[in-house]
Amino acid sequence: MITLYWKIFWAHFISNLLGYGGGPATIPLLEHEVVDHYHWQTTAQFSEMVALGNALPGPIATKLAAYIGYDVGGIIGSIIALFATIAPSLIMMIALLGLLMRYKNSPKVKAMTQYVRPTIAVLLAVMTYDFFFQSYETAGLLHTLLIGVVGYFALEKWRISPVYVVLGALVYGAIFLGD
Repeated sequence: MITLYWKIFWAHFISNLLGYGGGPATIPLLEHEVVDHYHWQTTAQFSEMVALGNALPGPIATKLAAYIGYDVGGIIGSIIALFATIAPSLIMMIALLGLLMRYKNSPKVKAMTQYVRPTIAVLLAVMTYDFFFQSYETAGLLHTLLIGVVGYFALEKWRISPVYVVLGALVYGAIFLGD
């Protein structure tokens, strides 16, 4: 049984380590491991699983890992597959954060963070703009402004936890915008 769990770990770890570009880039590598190498599924079964995974919200790599791990090794297999899927990114983040912390007083690292801040601000502004117009198109201007203004005051003026603000917006949407 331990060798099965090791195979589950290794199949997902290697696929996600070599799959540069995120979840979609790992799909062919994972298919090779699951279908060709270990023969846990057929190509048709794998294709159906990918189609189902794409229909659900969230990252595709973790959905595939949870399904394959559970299918092959039960709940423990699912946990192992999920960990193996995020392990390469986790290891790299820890290594990079360790490197950044070691050189945090370096002028080059300080300059790098000064260059990154405006980029992040622009990305957040673009995301906010897209969310606003998507909300405007689906919910209308009145609901969009009402949720935005009440959310702003709840967060900034009244210091309400973001969890409660999001829950409040969800309840508002369910009551006034639900079909």
